[in-house]
Amino acid sequence: MSNILEVKNLSKSYKEFSLKNISFSLEPGYIMGFIGPNGAGKSTTIKLLMNLIQKDSGEIKIFNKTLEKNEKEIKDKIGFVYDENYFYEELSLREIKNIIAPHYKSWDEKEFNRYIKEFNLPLKLKIKELSKGMKMKYSLAIALSHHAELIIMDEPTSGLDPVIRSELLDVLYDIIQDERRSILFSTHITRDLDKIADYITFIDKGELIFTKTKDDILESYRLVKGDKNKLDSEIKKHFIGFKEHGFGFEALIYNNPTLKAALQDSAIFEVPTLEDIMVYSVRGNIND
Repeated sequence: MSNILEVKNLSKSYKEFSLKNISFSLEPGYIMGFIGPNGAGKSTTIKLLMNLIQKDSGEIKIFNKTLEKNEKEIKDKIGFVYDENYFYEELSLREIKNIIAPHYKSWDEKEFNRYIKEFNLPLKLKIKELSKGMKMKYSLAIALSHHAELIIMDEPTSGLDPVIRSELLDVLYDIIQDERRSILFSTHITRDLDKIADYITFIDKGELIFTKTKDDILESYRLVKGDKNKLDSEIKKHFIGFKEHGFGFEALIYNNPTLKAALQDSAIFEVPTLEDIMVYSVRGNIND
């Protein structure tokens, strides 16, 4: 099956930051979480995918085509959802829709009205009258109403309450069930990805840490907790990151049978969350 999105050795340099040889791909019918701390390069990568800034080197293919030669055709099949609102605050939802719809050859008014009804969004309201959650729902309704095959989302759940976040995640999960559309979900709220992501691409300081299935990632690591008096320098060498608190410690390790055997009598092992993996990988040793 052909990939919807292919990124190979993507690089972009600024005075104080460089994105270095980032590579990942996304097939139809899947959700990819794109994670990393603030300043990791997530937004830079998304701007490159949207051709808002020019890459220094590397290749981006969307629908097996390059942006350089096929930008209009490609963007007609992409839906964008940002963390901030970029609509005119004084216009109503209907007026904004009337401005946007003519730019998409596959705009589907029936689909738009279905999402507006599902999200309970009154079209007569002005953008400035919407809550953040309602603005996000409206952005998603716009993105889905021209039959976009790739949805790119930049921190879509940031600042939303748990109920609205859960509702949006349910919608995103439903979107990919036809196995034709895919979602690139950039966020630092990894709890959302624990629920719905199929793949995770993790970058830090502009470099790729890994791009794998979520199941493979969770199987590759373990969170170990135990008595810090049982630790020695040889064991600590195996820690990706750890913290000490009181008499105990908590550490992230690779799923290493030998190390697990060495600590078996003095520690417990758990499957980590994506947040555990990101925090310990980025921050290393943390002392309370």
